[in-house]
Amino acid sequence: MSTLAEKLFGSTQSAESAAAHAKAIPSRKVTVVGVGQVGIACAYAILLQNIASEIALVDVVADKLKGEMMDLQHGLALMKNVKISASTDYAVTANSDLCIITAGARQREGESRLDLCGRNVAIFKNIIPNLVKNSPNTILLVVSNPVDILTWVTWKLSGLPSSRVIGSGTTLDSSRFRVLLAEKLGIAPRSVHANIIGEHGDSSVPVWSGVHVAGVPLRSVVPNLGNGDAEHFDEVAKAVTNSAYEVIKLKGYTSSAIGAAVAQLADSILSDSHNVTPVTTPVKGHHGIEQDVFLSLPAVLTRAGVSRVVIQPLDAQETERLHTSAAALHAVQKDLNV
Repeated sequence: MSTLAEKLFGSTQSAESAAAHAKAIPSRKVTVVGVGQVGIACAYAILLQNIASEIALVDVVADKLKGEMMDLQHGLALMKNVKISASTDYAVTANSDLCIITAGARQREGESRLDLCGRNVAIFKNIIPNLVKNSPNTILLVVSNPVDILTWVTWKLSGLPSSRVIGSGTTLDSSRFRVLLAEKLGIAPRSVHANIIGEHGDSSVPVWSGVHVAGVPLRSVVPNLGNGDAEHFDEVAKAVTNSAYEVIKLKGYTSSAIGAAVAQLADSILSDSHNVTPVTTPVKGHHGIEQDVFLSLPAVLTRAGVSRVVIQPLDAQETERLHTSAAALHAVQKDLNV
């Protein structure tokens, strides 16, 4: 007996032709590991922006995982169609082009990102080998904190080239920086060009020497910008560092902004955009750094991962702070059992 679908649709091509056509379409499968607030914010932002053709969700809590999958699926009639699947079994992640890792212990109020490290390394020892086993050609994007150290851990555990192991790093910090600068200047955040580099955390480095609007370096107008200037722009950098702690204090977690940041990174990678964005990547040999650590520097993102790192001119204070950032991470990292 014919099925309803067979009665409803007439075939215009053979099964072999359809399969060949599907194979020829570039894959855009994204896996999100961890369906907590951050993981779902990332998946939802990617879904809304039509970045992926398929989204796979993985978590250890089966009921919540199924519920999150269903919740996303129920909105598909209102968006462009995307295949959404979920499982506690990593087989669901097979052939992913990009794997986003958000799983791990949540940062507690008053807890630094580095304090999280020991609790999350053990979790990654289970996650990373399973992802690489099922998707050996994938790019790994680490979001879990402390993101810089965990990106290094991921690289060690994965065996992948470092260009294909990326951390979300200071992408969000830089967005916060631009938003707060824009508020003081009375312009749109996208019209401010400024980066935070180094650690995604307490030792992050605002690159005041590189801040500009419409091609005008702000230090050509205010030479001591961010360093005791009359309008107290240095308070902006302090607010960036404290932003996550403030949001966690007020609502218990951060999610929306990091979801938007990760979606932008996913789009940059999968579309082979060659966008320049500050992300966590190996920094040994750059700016005189000697430690084998991962920190954020502006990098060119492609379908192959990080293709190049931008060597920004930094002033002496910025370089010193970047070295301090590297030393702080290395001090923790060297004692990890990876």
